[in-house]
Amino acid sequence: MKRRRYESRLKERARQLRKNMTDAERRLWSKIRRKQIQGVQFYRQRPIGPYIVDFYAPAARLVIEVDGGQHFRERGRVYDQQRDRYLRSLGLHVLRFTNEEVLRNLEGVVKAIWQAVVGKNPP
Repeated sequence: MKRRRYESRLKERARQLRKNMTDAERRLWSKIRRKQIQGVQFYRQRPIGPYIVDFYAPAARLVIEVDGGQHFRERGRVYDQQRDRYLRSLGLHVLRFTNEEVLRNLEGVVKAIWQAVVGKNPP
């Protein structure tokens, strides 16, 4: 698969975001890192084009976003719609979960990710 180009200014910002993950991002990362879902490699805080996505699995063409409160304001919703449209134009599937969903129903979130990766229920 061809490597996606990204804006070089995002590299340092992505590093900062990896160092300062939210509690929800940290909990989800513990469940998807190290190829725990069907051997699929996920990356965290990955630049894609002009954006930094929370989690990205190139082999599954999957982006996962964990949304905090700023995503529910009008400005955040519009930005997310533009971002999702761009990512979908690259042939990527975008899954969005709220911080609360991840913190209160981690297993359900992981099941949804599993289904997106392999198209079936986990064992």
